[in-house]
Amino acid sequence: MGKKQKNNQERNRKEFIFQKKNYLFMFIGIACMALGFILMSGGGSDDPTVFNPDIYSFRRIRLAPTLVLIGLGFEVYAILLNPHKKK
Repeated sequence: MGKKQKNNQERNRKEFIFQKKNYLFMFIGIACMALGFILMSGGGSDDPTVFNPDIYSFRRIRLAPTLVLIGLGFEVYAILLNPHKKK
């Protein structure tokens, strides 16, 4: 009776798919993407007839999209990371 009850308890116990390491990488990815989108914002003009060349700055064209892509890479890595894998 004891073994049967123990096996039932093991089956009923819920285990999370993601562990602390996965959530850490997910948070890093979200922070990178948020920073990228924040860096992309701004540079508009109040007057639509006036052109503002600041929209083509290094920060908006190169840095911000790169940060967003790095954040997406962290997210994919966090999802595919298997913390249960034995070394």
